[in-house]
Amino acid sequence: AGLERQAPLYRRDSPTGEPHLVLDPNVISGDGSVSLAEFEPSPDARRLAYGLADGGADWRTLRVLDVGSGKDLGDEIRWMRFSEIAWTHDSNGFFYSRYPEPPKNKVLEAALSGQALYYHRVGTPQASDVLVYERKDLPTWLINGFVTEDGRYLLIAMYEGSGNQNRLYYADLRNPQSPAIGAPVTPLIETDDAEYAPIGSVGTILYLRSDKDAPNRRVVAVDIGRPAASAWKVIVPEQPQALESVALVGGRLVAQYLVDVQSRLKLVGLDGSDEGEIALPGVGTVGEIGGRGDAPDIWYSFTSPLAPTTVYRFDRETKQSVPFEAPSVSVDMTQFETTAMFATSKDGARIPFFVTAKKNLPRHGRNPTMLYGYGGFSSSMTPTYRADLPAWLELGGVWVTASMRGGAEYGEAWHKAGMFEKKQNVFDDFIAVAEHLVAEKIASPSTLGAMGGSNGGLLVGAVVNQRPDLFAVALPAVGVMDMLRFDRFTGGRYWVTEYGSASNAAHFPFLIKYSPLHNLKPGTCYPATLVTTADHDDRVVPSHSFKYAAALQAAQGCSKPTLIRVEVSGSHGYRPTHKLIAERADQWAFAAEAMGVRP
Repeated sequence: AGLERQAPLYRRDSPTGEPHLVLDPNVISGDGSVSLAEFEPSPDARRLAYGLADGGADWRTLRVLDVGSGKDLGDEIRWMRFSEIAWTHDSNGFFYSRYPEPPKNKVLEAALSGQALYYHRVGTPQASDVLVYERKDLPTWLINGFVTEDGRYLLIAMYEGSGNQNRLYYADLRNPQSPAIGAPVTPLIETDDAEYAPIGSVGTILYLRSDKDAPNRRVVAVDIGRPAASAWKVIVPEQPQALESVALVGGRLVAQYLVDVQSRLKLVGLDGSDEGEIALPGVGTVGEIGGRGDAPDIWYSFTSPLAPTTVYRFDRETKQSVPFEAPSVSVDMTQFETTAMFATSKDGARIPFFVTAKKNLPRHGRNPTMLYGYGGFSSSMTPTYRADLPAWLELGGVWVTASMRGGAEYGEAWHKAGMFEKKQNVFDDFIAVAEHLVAEKIASPSTLGAMGGSNGGLLVGAVVNQRPDLFAVALPAVGVMDMLRFDRFTGGRYWVTEYGSASNAAHFPFLIKYSPLHNLKPGTCYPATLVTTADHDDRVVPSHSFKYAAALQAAQGCSKPTLIRVEVSGSHGYRPTHKLIAERADQWAFAAEAMGVRP
């Protein structure tokens, strides 16, 4: 309905059928602090495995629901984290990944180690779950399991950290000695040099998205019976544009490309033949692409800064995309527009960004402008919708998203240009966009804000340290602020593949140079700053924000406020609706006050 604390889960018997309530997470906890974190229906749709998160933390407790009766079956799976839920084709059980139980009173901060893949048969206690795969020689690696749509193969991917590079293993679930009862797992790809992301399979042919010898990514076909790289077949060659995502639907591949950070959808036959494009509803971003390998309909979500995320069904016969349950917006969005622009970074790199504002925006340099960025972990910053944005735009505000290096907007080379010792490129890119906004008289240092979360919180902290004169306000959220100790808590060690580690003598010099906590200079006039974090954030532990806020308050050399807001029973990315509204209202009100905006 829009204002419920969490979104209930429904099912339909057909795309136009009546919705039936399956699970209402709002009745699980009175204050909405226990969230529905993920769910996966069984292949026969009679059971639903769903994960609950206390305070929205990364730890999950899995339960199984009987869809027909609406009752839980009594299963309880604990200590699941960073895991898929992969049902076997008979709907009797599923694969999942879990860690050993963490030390008492250290649940939200202890460093993670020892993830392993298990099989759970519905109706049995967790103690009876079968260990399918573990690597005691690689205790800090991530292990995840996937089952192909036909139910034939279990695919196991291993990641050293948060990057895309992975190893790949498989097991044939038709074998009587299936992994559910302890059969060995067979290596498919054991190199750690590139991404090998499963898309789907047809018989023994497995389709992978890979950046091996192709920084912009391509699609290759691997015969599981002949897995040697020399036998791979390139189905979709690397293109000048970055291949963002791929799905196997209705016997063809649906490939999303980014063209200057704007989505394009192409159809490709499994023999590599060009089957045309899907015309999108406008300029914006495709999110998820869904469908089945044995059914023709292609489902995808689409959004732009001025259009809420909407699911579309593409009909291959009519070649039309039809919206499914399109959301309504109470604001006249036609009064606004989004413009694609480019800035030139310090080293000459061309940095795309998107400006959303009222039409015919005056160029007098006094527009209150919020610049948002991320710049890391191969995560593309594309133009998308935010429900709180219209309120800012109606006040005359400007919203800007920058697509910096560190993301995947232009492929893996773009990502690598913002990693390790090259992280400064990301900060330079953000500063270049900010300077461009000032030069074009869209904003001025007295009306310009910087906003970002997680890695984006690190971005804001570092940029404001380097150019405090350029911004009126800073809103770093759940940021990685201590670059010397981040890998000692929870899953921080997975980020070493992106940032490096201060324990490595070669990495320390560049980490200490930009670490937000360690580069505050006493007596400097920093922008008005509102740091936000949450007490159940077990991804970027709140001590990052606590230490940074305290150090900033001690260093502040002028009267501009430096505050911290701590959400109770909230986490890295989760807030129930009423708490999310309160937090966003505080952020925007703080920014408006600092920029001199009045309703």
